[in-house]
Amino acid sequence: MKVFAIASAQPTLTPDKLQQHMPHEVPATLQLYLDGKVEQFWFRDKAGPIFLMNVASVDEARSILDSLPLVADGLMKYEYLPVGPLAPLGRLIHKG
Repeated sequence: MKVFAIASAQPTLTPDKLQQHMPHEVPATLQLYLDGKVEQFWFRDKAGPIFLMNVASVDEARSILDSLPLVADGLMKYEYLPVGPLAPLGRLIHKG
């Protein structure tokens, strides 16, 4: 299953706190990529990352990202959007 995880920085995330967490956040995020859990990622200035995740469920995505340092310390939160193939396109296939 594919899940978009869209980050939102919390008001408590200051530049100093961000700098303190980045030495741990970056390797943890890269490990998720290497493990195949984060398939693609993008960054929104002043908001945080967007991940396209390859997971079994939204609960798995939440569990994975809850372990990241910024989330664990309440400085970042994610919105989870499960996505799949554009099913209405199947109507365009004529089966004869």
